[in-house]
Amino acid sequence: MYKEKFESEVDTLKLFFEVHCADKHKGRNNFVTKLTFEKQPYEVNLKLCNACRELIEYSFNRLIHCPYDNKPRCRTCANPCYEKEKWKKLASLMRYSGIKLKLVRIKNFFKI
Repeated sequence: MYKEKFESEVDTLKLFFEVHCADKHKGRNNFVTKLTFEKQPYEVNLKLCNACRELIEYSFNRLIHCPYDNKPRCRTCANPCYEKEKWKKLASLMRYSGIKLKLVRIKNFFKI
């Protein structure tokens, strides 16, 4: 996986998790997660509850250790690395946030 793809995936995860957690959970806290990808350090500022924090850190770990140079979408991967229960939680979160983000974009479009 290339640096740009990694950064894009991290940004996408951050956005989806923060949208979901803001709508569904209480007790969110600000924190910084430190990642290392190809010997390059990254800091990701997040505002999530503890459950979402654990899941996003697990997701970041899966992303960092993805064995593919041309990373596929996780849902179409021939060799999935997520534990089944965590995958179900992530899929639900992504589905919710994806729908929510598309609706927000449509609302903003019509406000112009």
